[in-house]
Amino acid sequence: MAPDKFPMNANPSGSSLPAARPSGRALQQQAFSESRAIVATPVDGADSGDDDGIDLLAYWRMLVKRRWLIAGIVAAVVAIALISTLLTPPTYRATVVMQIEAQSMQIMDVQGITPVGGYDRDFNQTQYELLKSRSLAERVVGDLHLADTNVLERLEPPSWTDRLRNLLNPGSRLQEAPVAPEPAAAEGAGADAVDPIQKLRVATAQVQSGVTVSPVRDSHLVRVSFDSLSPAFAARVANALADGFIASSMDRQFGASSYAKKYLEDQLAQLKSQLEDSERALVSFAQKEDIVPGADGTSLVGQNLVSLNASLAEAQQQRIRAEARWRAASGASGATLPAEMFVDSPVRILQQQRATLQGQYQQKLQVFKPDYPEMLALKSQIDEASRQIDVELKNMRASVKAEYDSALAQEKLLVEQLDSLRSQTLETDRRSIQYNIFKRDVDTNRQLYNALLQRYKEVGMAGGAKPSNISIIDRAEVPKSRFKPSLSRNLMIGLALGLLLGVMLALLLEYIDDTLKTPQDIEQHLKLVVLGIIPKLARQTPREALNDPRSAFSESYRSVRTALQFSTDRGVPKVLLITSPAATEGKSTSALTLANNFVQLGKRVLLIEGDLRNPSLAKAMGLPRGPGLSSLLSGAKSLAQSVTHTDNQKLDVILSGPLPPSPTELLAGSRLVSLLLIAAQKYDQIIIDGPPVLGIADAPILANAAVGTLLIVQSGSSRISSAQAAIKRLRVTHARLIGCLLTQYDAKASGYGYEYEGYYAYGGSTKLLERKARR
Repeated sequence: MAPDKFPMNANPSGSSLPAARPSGRALQQQAFSESRAIVATPVDGADSGDDDGIDLLAYWRMLVKRRWLIAGIVAAVVAIALISTLLTPPTYRATVVMQIEAQSMQIMDVQGITPVGGYDRDFNQTQYELLKSRSLAERVVGDLHLADTNVLERLEPPSWTDRLRNLLNPGSRLQEAPVAPEPAAAEGAGADAVDPIQKLRVATAQVQSGVTVSPVRDSHLVRVSFDSLSPAFAARVANALADGFIASSMDRQFGASSYAKKYLEDQLAQLKSQLEDSERALVSFAQKEDIVPGADGTSLVGQNLVSLNASLAEAQQQRIRAEARWRAASGASGATLPAEMFVDSPVRILQQQRATLQGQYQQKLQVFKPDYPEMLALKSQIDEASRQIDVELKNMRASVKAEYDSALAQEKLLVEQLDSLRSQTLETDRRSIQYNIFKRDVDTNRQLYNALLQRYKEVGMAGGAKPSNISIIDRAEVPKSRFKPSLSRNLMIGLALGLLLGVMLALLLEYIDDTLKTPQDIEQHLKLVVLGIIPKLARQTPREALNDPRSAFSESYRSVRTALQFSTDRGVPKVLLITSPAATEGKSTSALTLANNFVQLGKRVLLIEGDLRNPSLAKAMGLPRGPGLSSLLSGAKSLAQSVTHTDNQKLDVILSGPLPPSPTELLAGSRLVSLLLIAAQKYDQIIIDGPPVLGIADAPILANAAVGTLLIVQSGSSRISSAQAAIKRLRVTHARLIGCLLTQYDAKASGYGYEYEGYYAYGGSTKLLERKARR
């Protein structure tokens, strides 16, 4: 349409809209001051952070949601397991029980030849690997003459076509192969052999591939099993494996003893010759240098030096003690003399007598004067005692001094003798260096010779007296039933594997799917309250579902109407914008249905088609196109000319009108606010069917002008990122989000079962009641 058809300043006669914005934002706040108290708080716990716990119920709902995918994968895997089991030829297992000891009964214990007792993990693992070795398999093939016959060729597993033929016709199964050929037959078959070496390799590989070794826990027992298509052949090979393993073990032990005995004989001959040569060299050198060794191999001069050195050390200790006694005794008084010198000395007695006389003197001094005869007598006795004490102490010091002088003289004498012997010893040691080298050579050769001689005798005695440490406990018997394949086990494995794959794939798809599916997703990711849940229609159209007032679809919108009445502290926002992040999420259906529901309450409702780019309300209501919102906002038509009356007197509609070239400029003008102000005086409720939020600026402009905004989210279609971007864009324009409406919700597909299915159908529609009655 041409741009000049929508003059922005035109104001025809009869228009009730002013050409300019009436007092700007202040006029809008004044008109809607009583209905702006929006309670749009986030859900509880939205700001407290996500719960770190594992929500098992959420995982269960994910699995229930994709239950058919899981069931399909389980069925496919179980079917594959069943077909594979039925097409697999039966395999029989024969088992022989053996006891493998790390040490057998020892008649002669020879170090290095006989094994060490006790549990040895390396030894046991070695035996298990020997049981599966190629050499043992070749021995079994030779014992049973398998390379000379066609037994193994007849035991080759059949092809897939043969297996399918056997499955369809059980009477055509393979006959059991012979266990072992007769000797004559074996020779005849061997004569026709084209490549014996190749046959031996093939037979060895087949025998080796069928061996299974299973040790019994906490014991020395080992189960050796062989798998084959023939039960009798499996038992024969299992027993041959046990017999061959015991024989191989005995051969290895006998070979080790023989090798050790021969090796020791050679070494003894060499060591005997070396010992004789080294002894001759030692005696010849001693005679030449005139060296006479002592009993312990050292020279006589060296022995004297050691003895004299010990005597010198003892003399030095005695001198040190005597010197310490002398230094202590050289003091002024006898208090410093050693205590042991007073044992046989009268000094202590004299000191006690002098102390007694001094006490008597001091006591009588209190009565008599010093020149009194009795006092003079006591004084004379005290002096005599002191003189005798001094004489005794002098004698004791002289004795200590004499002892010190004697010890010092003895030490000096020993030092002189030691210096003389040291020079002699050094000369003797110089001449004995080569002698000691010869002597060490003789001692080493003698020790080696004696050790090898004893070892040789032990090996010779123990070589023929060592029993086997391996024994057969239970020989293998012909199995009565097949070992594999097990139908029940394979089906259980297939069931478990199918469940595992199905659950993993379901969780992977759920993780990849970033759409909003449940009310919990909206509360968790968008932090908005869910004002209603609109169920998904299976076979009905929205109009057909709304015609049934008892249907879950109709009841869900009535529940939304009730929730809107409690969305703010003053009831339903008088101007309500209904929008969504993207197109085709149920905006127009929700706007029209809510308008009809408010009309049922007796309210006068004005429904405005705010989508000026892709309108759909006229088609949904069956109304003809004409002047509408674009004509009104451009000034081409008045409000009365733009309103379309419906069959219901309480419901009026303003359609989009002709599509303008620039809807954003029309909506951003002042006429939109004037329209809402005037309409609010005439109508009880105004509902705007808005455009999607993302991609265009129309929805944020309408959200800014509206009192409240209801965001529509389609279950399983709206992406989390898109919805979050839409909310962010609305909040940037100061839109007042009152909550969210979840449309096309499939309770069973979302994993909630009947939790939400009958939520809005408590009474139940007629069809629903009939369906329940048939159940």
